[in-house]
Amino acid sequence: YPNPFNPETRIRFDIPAQAGGRMELTIYNSLGMKVRTLADGRLAPGRHLLVWDGRNDRGDQLASGIYFLRFQAAAFTQIRKMLLVR
Repeated sequence: YPNPFNPETRIRFDIPAQAGGRMELTIYNSLGMKVRTLADGRLAPGRHLLVWDGRNDRGDQLASGIYFLRFQAAAFTQIRKMLLVR
């Protein structure tokens, strides 16, 4: 939220108790290339909030366009489309 966004967006997600806190949250560009890893590891079960600033893992600003957020925890995977507008 918001979507489209500029310069940043907030990502809310839940970690189920059965996931053991293990999760991964990654951003991909429209070509399917990973551009940013926002989280990879363990978080306590419950509701969480992360902020993505529209930058890649090197800290470079990404261009306007469609990006995909992939959230994975245990056997659960969700993909959301996001629009970055510069």
